[in-house]
Amino acid sequence: MRKKIVFLLAFLCMLLLAGCSNGKETSKYNIEYLNKDKTGIAEMPYDASATTTDALIEEFFAALSSDPDNVEYRKPIPNDVEITKYSLDGALLTIYFDVDYLNMKEVEEVLCRAAVVRTMTQISGIDCVSFYVDEKPLTDVNGKMVGTMYAESFVENPGEQINTIQNTNLTLYFSNQAGDGLVKETRRVHYSSNISLEKLIMEQLLEGPESKNARSAIPSGTKLMSVSLVDGVCYVSFDENFKNQDYSVNEAIVIYSIVDSLSELSSISKVQISVNGDTSGVYRDSFKLADMYDRNLDYIAKTAEADTEVVEETETEEQ
Repeated sequence: MRKKIVFLLAFLCMLLLAGCSNGKETSKYNIEYLNKDKTGIAEMPYDASATTTDALIEEFFAALSSDPDNVEYRKPIPNDVEITKYSLDGALLTIYFDVDYLNMKEVEEVLCRAAVVRTMTQISGIDCVSFYVDEKPLTDVNGKMVGTMYAESFVENPGEQINTIQNTNLTLYFSNQAGDGLVKETRRVHYSSNISLEKLIMEQLLEGPESKNARSAIPSGTKLMSVSLVDGVCYVSFDENFKNQDYSVNEAIVIYSIVDSLSELSSISKVQISVNGDTSGVYRDSFKLADMYDRNLDYIAKTAEADTEVVEETETEEQ
């Protein structure tokens, strides 16, 4: 009986070993690379030889700066870009690049950031990354500081990576400083292919204007709960903070900042706004949430029109 048990255990071990050898091996890490056209990123399994945090950081830097074996992929850090140093402060990894980093085209630069951040945050203890260029914090094409980046900064939905980066010009409508008119602002943005244009517009509206003669019409602290498009109607839902009233901004300006911005998309003919999905009640005094609103440009502030396009448009990268 004892021999039979030993035999069965040995047999089970052999089956397990066979299963391990025939199964697909998985690497603990991935290195993120650019695709051949430099319009998206893709990951390749990577077996690291280093074990300490500093050694892993340096090994990953070398991998990100080297051509991958797969000819369909490109290294995210170009030949002429040098990492001059790095520092690790708690969970924050700060990477310093030389000035040649600024020579990258806009889309390639965004993808480089995504690849580096998603690769480096796989290392245990590193949760976020910041970039410095020529000893200064990295800024985007609009001059805004990029700041601290997380792996989730480049994920639209859980489990989804940025597959491609696209760019577009958006026309947005904000309140003027007096709160009684709309100011039109055109800005060029790069975005993940995983995000819808209507959601992109709402996120940009909530981010606020670039022009000095404008202010956000949407109440401060408002969060976007959902946005969807069905048969030409865009349904926008905010959280409770949308009800926080700033009476220095006319109620019509709040509504049509949203409606007119979304209606710039040819696919949208009407907009309905709700709070946590609830369309009952009235926004302030006269705008019923249950109603669907059409584009209305009558509120554009005539005296501010000449100054509204404050964001420089940059040359579109061929894709």
